[in-house]
Amino acid sequence: MTGYVLAIDQGTTSTRAIIFDGAMKPVASAQKEFRQHFPAPGWVEHDAEDIWTTVVWSVRAAIDKAGIAPSAIAGIGITNQRETTMLWDRETGRPIANAIVWQDRRTSAKCDALRESGLELLVRERTGLLLDPYFAGTKISWLLEHVEGARQKADAGRLAFGTIDSFLVWRLTGGRAHVTDATNASRTLLFDIHEQKWDPELCAALDIPASLLPVVEDCAAEFGQCDPALFGAPIPIRGIAGDQQAALIGQACFAPGMVKATFGTGCFVLLNTGDQCVNSANRLLSTVACRINNTPTYALEGSIFMAGATVKWLRDELGMIGASEEVGPLAATSDPDQPIYLVPAFVGLGAPWWQANARAAIFGMTRSTGRAEFARAALEAVCYQTRDLLDAMHRDWQPGGHHTVLRADGGMVASDWMMQRLADITDAPVDRPVFLETTALGAAWLAGHQAGIWPDQEGFARIWQVDERFEAQWDEGLRSARIAGWHEALRLTVSAKF
Repeated sequence: MTGYVLAIDQGTTSTRAIIFDGAMKPVASAQKEFRQHFPAPGWVEHDAEDIWTTVVWSVRAAIDKAGIAPSAIAGIGITNQRETTMLWDRETGRPIANAIVWQDRRTSAKCDALRESGLELLVRERTGLLLDPYFAGTKISWLLEHVEGARQKADAGRLAFGTIDSFLVWRLTGGRAHVTDATNASRTLLFDIHEQKWDPELCAALDIPASLLPVVEDCAAEFGQCDPALFGAPIPIRGIAGDQQAALIGQACFAPGMVKATFGTGCFVLLNTGDQCVNSANRLLSTVACRINNTPTYALEGSIFMAGATVKWLRDELGMIGASEEVGPLAATSDPDQPIYLVPAFVGLGAPWWQANARAAIFGMTRSTGRAEFARAALEAVCYQTRDLLDAMHRDWQPGGHHTVLRADGGMVASDWMMQRLADITDAPVDRPVFLETTALGAAWLAGHQAGIWPDQEGFARIWQVDERFEAQWDEGLRSARIAGWHEALRLTVSAKF
């Protein structure tokens, strides 16, 4: 297999570009962070121009490091922070406001009003989602209602909506393509995941003109070609998937029942349910895992809003660590006889609780509680939430069944302490892959497969490699006691009125 594939991994806090060779091995990468904006409590924004700048810089730097001609790249695969929402002017290509990030909670009241109007059942049936500020639909409505002149421009067909993938393709192709893929479309509250098309009734309910919406393609498709002035060649864009679905692909979780968990800014657990779209009875999401050859594969998903972001809180706001990689070694020095529980509801709670107005709390502190105990509580909070998601998934997918092997990826899995505690709390084997950047790998596989230079799903699954497996070491008595303490902390947090 010859030729190279470029993955653009546009994340919540940084953009990374990775170039892979024909044997699916990474040969060069570049990464650049960008600024986060917090204009009000519960609000999170990005300047899309900052994102665009980091994409162009990262791609150029990766190509330069690889020492290859841009024309040797057979395709670009894009993966992105999913629900982050923006509108831009079709004539100028300029955003009309900052992008509203997936973590943003400003549309909580709007979601409450829509829920009270009885819309949630329709949303649930057609999109697999819940009415929550997390998703793009109410973010679009907010921009149309609050940005001066936006509604008039939208009604006149002058504006375009997109998640970050759509905006990047628009810019990369010089405005020639306004597209997205089925995974990103499935996160908008506007896309019927059964019919695989935008839903006019939901668009009308949220007062969103259909003219705003991009064309929805398969995850592996011909999305357009880059303007050759950007990178020196008209490189074709051949793969797109939202970050969590891309990680599911990158972990080779192609068979129904396989589970992956990505521990990045948030934590996202996906269980492949094959061609069966499972309606969750436990407040999980039904979503499109992938669509190839116009055939969708579905997944159950649980979303935790604060994972690595909690570690950054320890670092940036509390000053308890100097770098994120210090948190695991620090947690390992904590007093095992002093359990404390951090409920990291800094931006509400995601699945399976969906408490948009919950706020963070910590329980069980004593006079001897110190930095090490805070570090342990931060990491254990991620593990407890993952356990709750797995329990809910198996109640929906295999009632009475036990946890399967969990394939874990993302920045936090580099910590052996974190991986061992995850196995202890979930009581499931945890596999860490050899190549940790599975989100980028999944996007690259889509492009490489579409270009005809990378193997099919079965071939990819055969060459996927595990670096290390972590097995549970806690006895059931300790595990049950700690989980009971976590659930009491959750109960107190959710019932608190602030």
